[in-house]
Amino acid sequence: MNSEIVKYPSLEDKVVLISGGSTGIGHTIVKKFLEQGSKVAFLDIDEEGALKLIKDFKEYKYEAVFEKCDLKNIDQLKKSISNIKSNLGKISVLVNNAANDQRHTIDEVTPEFWDDRMNVNLRHFFFASQSVYKDMSELGNGSIVNIGSYSWMKGIGGMPAYTTAKSAIMGLTRSLAKDLGEHNVRVNCIVPGWIATERQKKLWLTPEIIEDNLKRQSIKRMLTPEDIAKVVLFFASDQSSGCSAQSYVVDGGDVNQ
Repeated sequence: MNSEIVKYPSLEDKVVLISGGSTGIGHTIVKKFLEQGSKVAFLDIDEEGALKLIKDFKEYKYEAVFEKCDLKNIDQLKKSISNIKSNLGKISVLVNNAANDQRHTIDEVTPEFWDDRMNVNLRHFFFASQSVYKDMSELGNGSIVNIGSYSWMKGIGGMPAYTTAKSAIMGLTRSLAKDLGEHNVRVNCIVPGWIATERQKKLWLTPEIIEDNLKRQSIKRMLTPEDIAKVVLFFASDQSSGCSAQSYVVDGGDVNQ
């Protein structure tokens, strides 16, 4: 879904860090910040996808900076963030996006799998925030945007470890917002509905599922990563300067509980 670029002057030249930027929603978020003239760095384990992104997005004011990082390894995460600071400067915006919604049954879950899902979908959100908030405080302000999921709100089954982790992001958002507010750091959560990423199309979006989803949605089209990235820009920018501790649902108006 293409539309005219809306410019947020407060994002120009700002250092933005995004986790999980090589594909999916994160890929589009990287592009949208590059369009704003931001200095964008992103973390991902998918080096091939990351290098393709950098090659494809060369027309902007700044070239995206990639750090290969296994986000489950917190020492590696902290080192990657330190490298980005050395390269680009203090971080003004953090978008905690990386996640994996692998389906799993209750009986498949072992203690090791459970911990792994928490590490993939939740733990790095906190430690990335811990690593950047002092930069934001020194700069005078900052914004942390966490990407959640409406899957737990809708009681979607078939992935209990994932939905548990995603529900915790809302609690983390509110806790960090309270603690970091005195540093003039805002923390908000974007809660996507069913977004038609390439992964979703490949694995789960059958015609029957699309039809059922559109019956529930008020807006009669599948949402795209752009629908999420546009809202991320707003909460990252000074246009949302009075907003913190919020969880904003972007689900096309799915009013059925």
